[in-house]
Amino acid sequence: MIAKFNGIEPKITKPAFIADNAVITGDVTVKEDASIWYGAVLRGDIEPVTVGKGSNVQELCILHTSEGTPCTVGDNVTVGHGVILHGCTVEDNCLIGMGATILDGAVIGKESIVGACALVTKDKVFPPRSMIIGSPAKAVRQLTDDEVAGLHAHPKHYVEVAKATEASRE
Repeated sequence: MIAKFNGIEPKITKPAFIADNAVITGDVTVKEDASIWYGAVLRGDIEPVTVGKGSNVQELCILHTSEGTPCTVGDNVTVGHGVILHGCTVEDNCLIGMGATILDGAVIGKESIVGACALVTKDKVFPPRSMIIGSPAKAVRQLTDDEVAGLHAHPKHYVEVAKATEASRE
C-alpha cells in the first residue's frame, strides 16, 4: 500500500521495486533501483524517510522517525530481514544484519556492517568501515578490503532479483 499522510504522497523513482504488501506512507522517498520487500513498513508521518539508489529493505523491516530525527538510508545499502531503523542515518554501502535495531540520532558510517540482532543506541555514531556488533552495539574492528568489496556487490544482486521479481508479475 502506498498512501498519502497529511496530504504528502510518497515519492518513488522508477525503476524501484515495491512488494505488493509493503506499506509506504507520507514523506517517504524511494530512489531508483531500490527495492522494498514483503511486509516492510516505511512511515514518513513525523519526519522524512529516504531510501537511496540501489538499496534494499528486506522483509518485515520498519523504518520510522521521531521529531527532529529523519530516517535516511544511503545508496547501495542492504537492510536485512526484520530490521528496525528509527530516526537514524545509514550511510552508503552498508549492510545491516537481520533483526538489528538502530535508534534515533545514530549514524552508521559508510561501508560498515551492523551484525544481526545488534542494538545501536540513541545518538551513537560509528566511523566508516566499522564492524558493529552486540547489545549495546560496539565497533569491534575495521573492515577488510575484501569485506568492503562484498558490501558493494551484494546490493547489485538485489537490484537483479527485484527486476526478475517485477518481470514475473507481468
